[in-house]
Amino acid sequence: MRGVLAVLLVLLAACHTAVLSPAGPVGAANRIVLLDSLAIMLAIVVPTIVAILAFAYWFRASNTRARYLPEWAYSGRLELIVWSIPALVVFFLGGIAWISSHLLDPAEPLKSEAKPLEVQVVSLDWKWLFIYPGENVASVNRMVVPAGVPLDLKITSASVFNVFFVPRLGTMIYAMYGMTTRLNLQADRPGVYPGLSAHFSGDGFPGMAFDVHAVPPEQFAQWAAATRALGPVLDEAAYRKLLRQSQDVSPYNYRSVQTGLFEDIVEQRLPPGEGPIPVQSAASGPEMLAGRQH
Repeated sequence: MRGVLAVLLVLLAACHTAVLSPAGPVGAANRIVLLDSLAIMLAIVVPTIVAILAFAYWFRASNTRARYLPEWAYSGRLELIVWSIPALVVFFLGGIAWISSHLLDPAEPLKSEAKPLEVQVVSLDWKWLFIYPGENVASVNRMVVPAGVPLDLKITSASVFNVFFVPRLGTMIYAMYGMTTRLNLQADRPGVYPGLSAHFSGDGFPGMAFDVHAVPPEQFAQWAAATRALGPVLDEAAYRKLLRQSQDVSPYNYRSVQTGLFEDIVEQRLPPGEGPIPVQSAASGPEMLAGRQH
């Protein structure tokens, strides 16, 4: 009993990063889909487990009242039950998947009276770059957004395949070199929501995390104004330095961004990142290569 309580306490302590503790409309909708799917699957799993235990108990060797029917071969009613219940489960699960995949389309704008905030996201080795084209500022490993305002995220990778994910806000999505994926999210209330890379991408992957700081809209405007007053400029030269592999990078800001930088990254007018560098074994050295030539 104490062990169960300890596990529950650990789970509750981690609720600030849980997908079942959403802080936005997309995360809340994802939770509903997960819970509905779980309920539908339990509707067949629980009765099946109960039936197994009941049959094992009733047909035990010591129960003389249990009827043994060695000649039994077919029952239409039983066949109907055996096939109809799984069919209904597949039908309901498929319906939920079909409907939710359309309603929660990552590229579909969220319904809101507020104008969406555009943020351009770039996955690097091993850090995240966030560009705010409307504010002409950028930040590394920290995304500051206004609470209650839809976020129009345009996501790409300057290096290897990656996955952008903020568990409490919802939907994870791929970041791919030479491509742009769209994701619409929203933080309903102020807070700090951890984000992460959900796809292994090399040595610095464990430290490839960031925080989403959702603040009141007026505080976001103050942050943007303060950022434009201090910090370096993100131009092509600065971006080439940012491409270099680095781990556990502390958050910092850029006071201005070169026009069209994100488009240059996506359209490959700027070089890609190094990507994970494979470790060469002693057997793959010059001597081994020379031996292969002979």
